[in-house]
Amino acid sequence: MIRIQEEDFCLQTEYDAMRRQSGARAGAICMFTGLVRDFGDQSGVESIYLEHYAGMTEKSLQSIIDKARSRWPLEAIRIIHRVGDLSLNEQIVLVGISSAHRDAAFQACQFIMDFLKREAPIWKKEISAESALWVEAKSSDLAKSEKWSDDSKSE
Repeated sequence: MIRIQEEDFCLQTEYDAMRRQSGARAGAICMFTGLVRDFGDQSGVESIYLEHYAGMTEKSLQSIIDKARSRWPLEAIRIIHRVGDLSLNEQIVLVGISSAHRDAAFQACQFIMDFLKREAPIWKKEISAESALWVEAKSSDLAKSEKWSDDSKSE
């Protein structure tokens, strides 16, 4: 399940939906939630603005999900990414994974976030009292996704 939306999401609601979808097949659920913080490429960030390429974003996220499914035995997968104006400490993104085993759930969750940061056509502007700055892609995000090509496929 992939959703791109402006409105916030409820972590408990999403967790409960994953449990229902996975049923007794899942022995583990891993949930990651990213939040707006007060620093990034600049200090004193007061809010962010997220923009995306509608249609292409969903296709990109589905491709990332397909890659994760080819590496690990996964049950349910949820990705929610917010767009628009977000204030400090608001939720930005949710990645939820269920699997029969915890290692697969943990690894797939990190894998999806690493590739989401690199491949999804979502752009972030950090807004402070002094300026508004579009954030460039980081070499550290590229390196995190490249490490997966060095890893052998997980069980």
